[in-house]
Amino acid sequence: MNKLGVGIYGLYSHQIDGLLLDHPRAALVAAAGVDPQQLKKRLGGNVEPVIYDDLHAMLRDDRVQLVSLASPRRSEQARQALQCMAAGRHVYAEKPAALSEAELNEIISVSRCTGMRFHEMAGTAFEQPYAAMRDIVRSGRIGQVIQVFAQKSYPWHERRPQDEAIDGGLVAQVGVHATRMVEHVAGQRVESVLAIDTKLGNRDDGGELRMAASIVARLANGGVASIIVNYLNPRGFGIWGNEHLRIFGSEGMLESTDGGRRTRLVVGEQDLGEIDTSTPTRNYFDHYIDSLLDGTPMPVTLEQELHPTRVILRARDSARAGGTWVATPT
Repeated sequence: MNKLGVGIYGLYSHQIDGLLLDHPRAALVAAAGVDPQQLKKRLGGNVEPVIYDDLHAMLRDDRVQLVSLASPRRSEQARQALQCMAAGRHVYAEKPAALSEAELNEIISVSRCTGMRFHEMAGTAFEQPYAAMRDIVRSGRIGQVIQVFAQKSYPWHERRPQDEAIDGGLVAQVGVHATRMVEHVAGQRVESVLAIDTKLGNRDDGGELRMAASIVARLANGGVASIIVNYLNPRGFGIWGNEHLRIFGSEGMLESTDGGRRTRLVVGEQDLGEIDTSTPTRNYFDHYIDSLLDGTPMPVTLEQELHPTRVILRARDSARAGGTWVATPT
C-alpha cells in the first residue's frame, strides 16, 4: 500500500511519538526546523527522514504531501501553514493553529481556494473517556446541558517559555483543550467569554508567563461554563495532564476526573457509576489521513473544529483587557 508522505516542521508535535512510527498509511519522509540529534532520539533510530535546512527547502521535496507543523515559534505558524498550502501541501497544525482570528480566517480561505486540506490537532473529544461522554450527552440521557466545568492543568517546568509568541501562552495553548471539552464533548457552542489570568507563581520575576487563568462562558443554548487552566499540576499527581470535566444536565450529571482515571454517571436517583469506555477509538490524525486517502468525513466540520480556537483567542484578548466580555462568532 502506498503511504502518504509526511514532512514535519518543528519537534513540539505529539503525532511524532507513536503515530508516525510504523503508521499503516503515512510515512515520515522529511523534517526541517529540528535538531537532528533530538529528532533521532525521539524516533529511536526506527525512521530516518531527510533533514532539510528550512521549511522552504523541504517543500521542494515532491515526496512530502502533508506537512505537520509544530513551529518553533507559534507566532510564525500561520504564515508557514499558508506557505505550505500555496506549495500544494496539506497541513496538520499543532494547537493553537494561529495566534489571531485574522490568521485563522486566512488559513481557512487559502485552504478552500487551493483545495489543500487543513486541520488542527483537535482530537480531545474523540479519545476515551471523552468519546464515551460525548455519546452519552448526544443520547440525551442527562437531558439538556445547563452547566459545564472543565479543567486542564499541566506541571510547571523551567522550559516553559516566558514569551507567548513561542507556544501561544497558557490561555491559548492549554485553554483550547478545555474549550474543546465544552464544545465537542458537552456539545455546547460558546457564545461569549470573559477571562482573567495571573503571573503569580512565575519563577522569573520579570517574566510574562501566565501561571493560571479562569474563563467564564455563556453558551448558545443559554447555559454557562467555567474553565480553569494552569501550570500548577504537582508532579506527585502522577499524570502529566490533570483534567476534569463535569457536565450538569437537567436530568443528570456526567464526569471524568483525575486525568480520565475516574468517571461517573448519575441520572435522576440512579448512580450508574463508572461509564463504559471500552469502545475503541481512532486518533484524530488517523481520521485526517483517511479523509485524504479515502474521502471519508472528519468527525466534525472544519468550522466546528476551529471554533474552540476562536473562542480561546478571544478569551486571551479578554484577559489582556483586564477581564471584559468578548462575543464569539455565531
